[in-house]
Amino acid sequence: MQKPLFNWLGKRGTGVLLHPSSLPGSQGIGTLNTQSYRFIDFLKKAGISYWQLCPLGPTGYGDSPYQCFSAFAGNPYFIDLGELAEKQLLTGAELTTITQLPKQEVDYGALYEQKWPLLRKAYKRFLESPRIKFGEQTFASFKKANGEWLNDYALFLALKDLHGGKTWTTWPSHLRNITSARTSEEAKKLNTEIESHQFYQYVFFAQWNRVKSYAQSQGISIIGDIPIFVAADSADVWSRPELFELDKLSGTPIAVAGVPPDYFSADGQLWGNPLYNWNNHVKENFSWWINRLKAAFELYDIVRIDHFRGFDEYWRIPLPATTAKIGEWQKAPGLELFKAIKKAIPKAKIIAEDLGLLTPSVVELRTITGLPGMGVLQFAFGGDESNLYLPHNLIANEVVYTGTHDNDTTLGWYLSANETTKDHVRRYLHVSGDDIAWDLIRCAYQSVSNLAIIPMQDILNLPTQARLNTPGKSQGNWKWRMTEESLSNVIHSGTADYLNNLAKTTNRI
Repeated sequence: MQKPLFNWLGKRGTGVLLHPSSLPGSQGIGTLNTQSYRFIDFLKKAGISYWQLCPLGPTGYGDSPYQCFSAFAGNPYFIDLGELAEKQLLTGAELTTITQLPKQEVDYGALYEQKWPLLRKAYKRFLESPRIKFGEQTFASFKKANGEWLNDYALFLALKDLHGGKTWTTWPSHLRNITSARTSEEAKKLNTEIESHQFYQYVFFAQWNRVKSYAQSQGISIIGDIPIFVAADSADVWSRPELFELDKLSGTPIAVAGVPPDYFSADGQLWGNPLYNWNNHVKENFSWWINRLKAAFELYDIVRIDHFRGFDEYWRIPLPATTAKIGEWQKAPGLELFKAIKKAIPKAKIIAEDLGLLTPSVVELRTITGLPGMGVLQFAFGGDESNLYLPHNLIANEVVYTGTHDNDTTLGWYLSANETTKDHVRRYLHVSGDDIAWDLIRCAYQSVSNLAIIPMQDILNLPTQARLNTPGKSQGNWKWRMTEESLSNVIHSGTADYLNNLAKTTNRI
């Protein structure tokens, strides 16, 4: 039998899924401050070895971390303004307005109005005190080390600001071309604005690297997440249009990504992301993908790639289209890409998001690559014994979840399930259903899958109101936050000790 390309998940462990936006705190959104360290302390006490996040990139319309302005940059919203105040780049009085934002959810509109002016003030004061350092690097050395992506990203956002936030395909023609945009009169006049976006990245990466280092010191590995596709309105598409299926004049996509109609959606899902021009990626020996993954492994220890099926076949929807009904399956490079990744990053630890209907060729690709797939317990019940997500059908080289960021909380899922599903859960697990979140947590821990990941909402036993994202719903997502009281309770009330004992009895320490 052919040896798999990757074979890294050989030890049992557990993790918690919590996006940094959901951390507690007083800055309107979770930030990379002491609350990050308190959360890591909880994981350590609970015997948990992994912290899984959603993508850390700068979010755009809809606030989704899966639709970012860059596949390489970090989200300035996560910057801890407290450190800027400590370095006298902001005053305590200036932080008053942002500390009045809601603490139990993220109000992205108010956050946008409050945080960006503070970041701009901090940058202007930094110009007057350029010797101030964040982390180990100077600002100059950070810019030099990251120039390959940072310069175009900063120019992209400066031009976007200049045009009132409009998508780059609506800009004047000379700015839609990266070569002429770099030498344009607009770019020359935007030096300060360009450098300000570089500064925000400098601070973000310094703060994130400290959080990651602290996690590593406590034996916690970070699982990051990258979407297979990138946003149309991103520095990635603007700066490298030849790598995507775009109209050569306008830069707009000629076809987009999605999935065809199925049991869950009569119209399918029209994601709208531009598709890759895989022929050009092959000609470059997948250098863009390799650079993207190398950057991801600077941020994370392990990378989950969303929509693994798209590496085998992807649903191509020609434009114009209002639904995903009309399209066709197209072959992607698949194994050829992963061989190139293996050669460039031999010790890459990748998780394949392989949920949904899997064709034999997708299963074969996952088997040959050796990448662990995913099992979701909320998808296991209500059918027959052949359901792949039922615990008796799970495998060792797999990551089992009670639910993901796209699922309802387990309590919310159970309360809204039909009676057939509820009855199946109760009979299969031999439980009453009165403590369903913890029933599924124990089931995940006891499963044969080497890695079990639990959303923080399930550990807190929260209802539907704590759901992070509802696919297909364009507004109101990514808002849930944990309170400081909740974090203190799980640390001190016995929850952490219970999880630690559960990990020990299931050989997950």
